[in-house]
Amino acid sequence: MLYFNKLIEVIISLQIIIISSFIPVFLSIPFNNKINETFDLPITWQLPSIVIITLIFKGKIVIKAFSIYLVIGLLFIPVFHQGGSLGYLLTPNFGYLLGMYPLIKIIDNLNKRNQKINYYEILKYVILGICSMHVIGIIYNCMLLIYSKQPDILFYNISKYSIGKFGYHLLVITPVALLTKIINNNRYQR
Repeated sequence: MLYFNKLIEVIISLQIIIISSFIPVFLSIPFNNKINETFDLPITWQLPSIVIITLIFKGKIVIKAFSIYLVIGLLFIPVFHQGGSLGYLLTPNFGYLLGMYPLIKIIDNLNKRNQKINYYEILKYVILGICSMHVIGIIYNCMLLIYSKQPDILFYNISKYSIGKFGYHLLVITPVALLTKIINNNRYQR
């Protein structure tokens, strides 16, 4: 029975990760001529959903689900944000997907406590996890630079995939940290 519950948690986590990678982020900006312009940002809701499910389930469950997600995206179905297949290994995005592993491990440290967690602790761990994810992504981009021998790609990739998305990540973790604090406190009230 215990094994069946863990399997259900892995399947739920996998579904949440896949669904959140398909939901794009749109930004609507009003202009002076009263026309709303909608911009499609090259990001998804994957990072916030991984933070939330890591705090709901244990990190081992989310790591298993995320590993299945990577295998599915590399070998079977293009479930990643900009495609899939083994060719995705040569894109800068894959480094940031690999950076999700330390993010999950860092955030899982909050699960190992048997007490209520305050908002600032959650925020601190999530920011640390996001920074580690970006460091892994930058290291992976440097490895791609060595492979492709094109130094101008490195600065473009870092500005597009790290600097460009880091502000969004910091903006979105504030409500995510608040939501996870509420979820976490309700868990300990039972």
